Amino acid sequence: MATTHDETQGPTTDYYAEGGPTTDPDEGPVLTAGGGDWDDVAAEAAAIGAERIVVNMGPQHPSTHGVLRLVLELDGETVREARAGIGFLHTGIEKNMEYRTWVQGTTFCTRMDYLTPIFNETAYCLSVEKLLGITDQIPQRVNDIRVLMMELNRIGSHLIALATGGMELGATTIMTIGFRERERTLRFIEAVSGLRMNNAFVRPGGVAQDVLPEHLDLLEAELPGLRDGVHELELLLLENPIYKGRTVDVGYLSLAHCMALGITGPILRSTGLPHDLRKAEPYCGYETYDFDVITRRDHDAYARTVIRLEEIWQSIRIVEQAIARLRASQGEPVMVADRKIAWPAQLSVGADGQGNSLDHIREIMGESMESLIHHFKLVTEGFRVPPGQAYATVESPKGELGCHLVSDGGTRPYRAHFRDPSFNNLQAASALAEGGLVADVIVAVASIDPVMGGVDR
Repeated sequence: MATTHDETQGPTTDYYAEGGPTTDPDEGPVLTAGGGDWDDVAAEAAAIGAERIVVNMGPQHPSTHGVLRLVLELDGETVREARAGIGFLHTGIEKNMEYRTWVQGTTFCTRMDYLTPIFNETAYCLSVEKLLGITDQIPQRVNDIRVLMMELNRIGSHLIALATGGMELGATTIMTIGFRERERTLRFIEAVSGLRMNNAFVRPGGVAQDVLPEHLDLLEAELPGLRDGVHELELLLLENPIYKGRTVDVGYLSLAHCMALGITGPILRSTGLPHDLRKAEPYCGYETYDFDVITRRDHDAYARTVIRLEEIWQSIRIVEQAIARLRASQGEPVMVADRKIAWPAQLSVGADGQGNSLDHIREIMGESMESLIHHFKLVTEGFRVPPGQAYATVESPKGELGCHLVSDGGTRPYRAHFRDPSFNNLQAASALAEGGLVADVIVAVASIDPVMGGVDR
């Protein structure tokens, strides 16, 4: 604590300055930046006198998925204590959503967990639709399209989890196969939405664009190759003695730990609990689809690998059912009937790309002044949502993804908050790592499959 000089009030106390008083009024206070808990941990280890070392793993280390910091206290090669540091990818998405319309919010939340954008959008739009009271008015074709896109997104996310996990263990072949097979899902998603990631495809009241028969033809042509690729991954992983040696009995987490920490997704199901929101609290018509909830009872990183592979096969089952339903419902609406909410609902694909249909442009520009005014207000101002709050959840590839929205009756959210599964699941990093070896930390983090865009959002 130091004293500084203020010409108007005399000497003042500066709690951030070190050293003696500052006599020069032009110099200002002296500010010293601290190093978080790093110095405290190192000093404590030195005071104990044990031969321990504190290692800072990340945030640049590739095994920490880019922007996760792990502070490890080591006794030789054994991890005695592990602490996770987050916030290096903070984007202020939730705060930014308070300054955009309800429709524009999808372009923000889709960027949180950038490997599962469709799930982010769906959770958000389901919550908006609850506030609007139009959940039962959503066309069935919309729900089938959402299910199809989410399951393809689930396949892609699990493939990335397996690919990056294998890469971090030195199995680069697993990485190349995983990314190769993910491209099959991205081709379809790009054909439908125009983008590979951050799609902003799911909108309040429906979806931005219909799935055409040629899109379904493209997807069906990719499915045989996808099945072969997933089977190839199974052959490389499941009975590989090196991979099993690195993952079996590594990253152990019991059901009691999962319940205490709020852990969901494959980590929870690796303890034997068949908790899946698609079955427990169905949404988008999941209760009408035939699929199984995959569980294991081994509680380790290997069990989570098996679960993700099996869930890919279940997602393929759901995709096939969704394709059949979409072929049968071709031509049905893909947006709620209420024109005070439905936007954009008149899109088409022309020579210049995706945009408003020529018929819609002809109407608003040359035939109906009322349509032009309505279109202008809907695009610039947005629709109003009744005051209240709502919470909606979906089963993302990483666990329970929830969206809590608060409306004050305006054209934009008063508050938007997301329960991202990576944020909750990352609490298990210490429990998974402590007591194991340094090399096991990488396996443990990979088995969590965190995406820091969702953690820091």
